[in-house]
Amino acid sequence: MTTASTAATTAEVTEIDASARCPLLLLIGTALLWLVVSGALALLNLVQLHTPAYAAACSVMTYGRTQAMAETTFIYGWAASAGLAVTLWILGRLGGSPLRSLNWVGAGVIFWNLGIVLALVGIATGDATSHAWLQLPRYVQPLMLVAYGAIAVPGVLAWTGRRQETTYAAQWYAVAALFLFPWLFSAAQVLLTFVPTRGVLQALVAGWYVQGAWTLWLAPLALTAAYYLVPKVQGRPVSHYEYTALGFWTLLFVGAWTGGRHLIGGPIPAWVATVAAVACALLLIHYIIVALNLRGAFHTGGSTVLRFVALGLGAYLLGGVLDAVTAIRGVAVATQFTLVSAAQTQLALSGAFTLTLFGAIYFLVPRITGQPWASLSLLRAHFYSALIGTVILVVALAAAGFIQGQDLANPDVTFASIAAHLRPWLLVATAGQAVILIGNFLLLIHLGRTVCAARHAAAPATFRPAPTMEASAS
Repeated sequence: MTTASTAATTAEVTEIDASARCPLLLLIGTALLWLVVSGALALLNLVQLHTPAYAAACSVMTYGRTQAMAETTFIYGWAASAGLAVTLWILGRLGGSPLRSLNWVGAGVIFWNLGIVLALVGIATGDATSHAWLQLPRYVQPLMLVAYGAIAVPGVLAWTGRRQETTYAAQWYAVAALFLFPWLFSAAQVLLTFVPTRGVLQALVAGWYVQGAWTLWLAPLALTAAYYLVPKVQGRPVSHYEYTALGFWTLLFVGAWTGGRHLIGGPIPAWVATVAAVACALLLIHYIIVALNLRGAFHTGGSTVLRFVALGLGAYLLGGVLDAVTAIRGVAVATQFTLVSAAQTQLALSGAFTLTLFGAIYFLVPRITGQPWASLSLLRAHFYSALIGTVILVVALAAAGFIQGQDLANPDVTFASIAAHLRPWLLVATAGQAVILIGNFLLLIHLGRTVCAARHAAAPATFRPAPTMEASAS
């Protein structure tokens, strides 16, 4: 290997990457495993929507329980684990020194996944709380909170022990996500499970938690990756960086106020929905700034990382606009409490968050293993399956939701007729979910092959120089 090649390779795999290899691979591996499990449960859930008799004799496989298990494994299995892995790595790199106290990550991952397993057993036996995004049984929630804190320790130390005072947008979003989730999670635990509020207030708290978990936790995790990867891969600074702070603080101060949009038309005071509609409109400032800052992501230049990030950003921006539109009362009359809400959720979770995190994983893994991805064919197959499957799923659910809204507004249409009208679109959505599941399974296999190749490599950094790796696997 030439001197230039060696230098480029060394620049790609730093001490920061090598020291965190095992904990980060453990987080990413378990995250992808839960993503596949979640996809299988979501597929079963969609089948039950258009074929209610399927598995109806098994209480564990009823619609409500499979939905709760799919949601739990996605949010706490996949999203939390993958988001934490990417966030810790980025904080370490931007902090300028290897991550410390990584033993906390190992212990935290063990108890976090133990909590998820116990939660699935509890949900399967009827112990779910019935609150969206917080269907974990009450006896599991404290364990999950402590485990999350343990995993986050190296990230907090990387932030407080950073080598320079100058900070970047990626760090802002990362630290916000690390600190805001425990607050959201613990407050929701107290107000919804341990000392539950009553009546209308319970619905308000539940809506606040769902929206807060998205705008103050999952969205910042995805934006952490985007704000790091786009300038890193392109080699250019963030565009219009002077507006970044305004976008960040707008999301933090306005985001959680949009929770009332989930309750438009429900038994709540009218001012709650009005405040949510105004907040959704104000939040467009954040989306406009993100679009200005990261518009370079849409010039991918052949980078698979940027392709995933561009798709994720596109879904994020589209989702923000749709949130503002559907928060208008005249529109909500036709879309609220229909499958349009499910389509928006999938656009956010399967589109904005997951696609962006896929890009981060494709960038991160070669750096911490010292090896390029094992198969370019598997990489391409996963990209197209994720793209096609997500588009099919979101479009089909949205179409079904609009039809459902029109039928519900017509008193002459029976529920049996509504189910018949929705069935073709639900079949299409099922096909989209199946394609997503296949793609995610391919990524899990690809990760296994890459890690095995790294273990059997003669040296930790034997791949080609950085520019070549960027063009093929990044």
